[in-house]
Amino acid sequence: MQLKRLVAIAIIAISIYTCKEDNSAEKEYEKELAEIVEEDKIIEFGFDLKKHIVKRDTIQKGDSFGEILERNNIGYSKIFQIVEKAKDSFDITNLQLGKPYTLLFSKESLNDSIQKPDTFIYQPNQEEYVVINFKDSIKAYTSRKPITYVEKTATGVIESSISETLEDKGLSQKLANKMADEIYAWTIDFRRLQKGDRFKVIYTDKYIDDTIYAGVHNVKAAYFEHNRDSLYAFQFETDSIKGIIDYFNEDAKNLRRAFLKAPVQFSRISSRYNLKRRIAHYGYRVKAHKGTDFAAANGTPIMATANGTVTKSGYGRGNGKFVKIRHNATYETQYLHMSRRKAKVGEFVKQGDVIGYVGNTGSSAGNHVCYRFWKNGKQVDPFREKLPEAKPISDSLKIKYLDHIKPVRQRLDNIFFLEVEPLVPENTITEGPIS
Repeated sequence: MQLKRLVAIAIIAISIYTCKEDNSAEKEYEKELAEIVEEDKIIEFGFDLKKHIVKRDTIQKGDSFGEILERNNIGYSKIFQIVEKAKDSFDITNLQLGKPYTLLFSKESLNDSIQKPDTFIYQPNQEEYVVINFKDSIKAYTSRKPITYVEKTATGVIESSISETLEDKGLSQKLANKMADEIYAWTIDFRRLQKGDRFKVIYTDKYIDDTIYAGVHNVKAAYFEHNRDSLYAFQFETDSIKGIIDYFNEDAKNLRRAFLKAPVQFSRISSRYNLKRRIAHYGYRVKAHKGTDFAAANGTPIMATANGTVTKSGYGRGNGKFVKIRHNATYETQYLHMSRRKAKVGEFVKQGDVIGYVGNTGSSAGNHVCYRFWKNGKQVDPFREKLPEAKPISDSLKIKYLDHIKPVRQRLDNIFFLEVEPLVPENTITEGPIS
């Protein structure tokens, strides 16, 4: 292990020294590529920015942690010390192109002939950030920005589509996706909404640092009038250990089905289950196709069509990169030709979780996912099977559920159509998920 660390440090040292030697005659590193930013905020990343000179930039092609610090007058020996101290908290070789970073300089350094930063902050995503502070002693840690959840309501009347209705109101399209894909996917065909259909919804928006909108967090309850039917939906957690959350109607009937219709969104079926299929590539011989192919762009997320445990996640000559899931004693599914696998063996996945991405690996003639379906150990066509509904709510939970939705339904019924308004301040929750 020690040898690996020494080799890694040596590689970094060679890289930095080579860069310095190759460019010393052509340019100086007295000026960082990042620019000084006048900050309106007082506190960010746990620092009082008014007490610092702040430089912000994003990781550029060819950038490395060492090169960024070198451009800011940090010496090689100091860089190696920082790397060694920080290695258990953050892999400094894992900087990703386009991700933002921040350098903090003490305002006292304005009097120095050579200004040096004392803190490097990297943001791998909107919520998380990595701090490497080397002002006195070297400290490295990962933290998260404060998250605020604001509960809101929205209503709308359909003129042509739900997307257009939400757009006209300035609301997130993620709200439409949640209603179409998570709540009413099995009860309403959103491609066939009728003019005059209308909806009411209680949902939660997510904000980072109070100001950065991060999208719709969840939908607490919804009401949809479609084709003369009134369809209620209430969110309820049925398994706190596995984190299973479903939507039920006012009578505690599950709105979900046990299996999604397709493992990818916005796709088309390019080849169906066919035991008598003939393929030109094989001289038009009969070569059974025991799956359903969904054509989609490379990198399209592939979803688990039902809750289950991953039993296989690997590579096969014909299958390419694939994932297989056992859902219960009766059903299994498999997803082939992935460009990248996300799910691991032994992992419990929920319906709709991303388990990989569409690709063209193995014996494949184009970007798609081959979806295979087993019933009692035999591959079958899921579109010809009478598949079960989702697991009903237990009798012990039903009473709790009906009590839970009483005040929620009352609030939903009291929302007037065409209103969009945030609820009262006490429905704003900071640094924690909404219940």
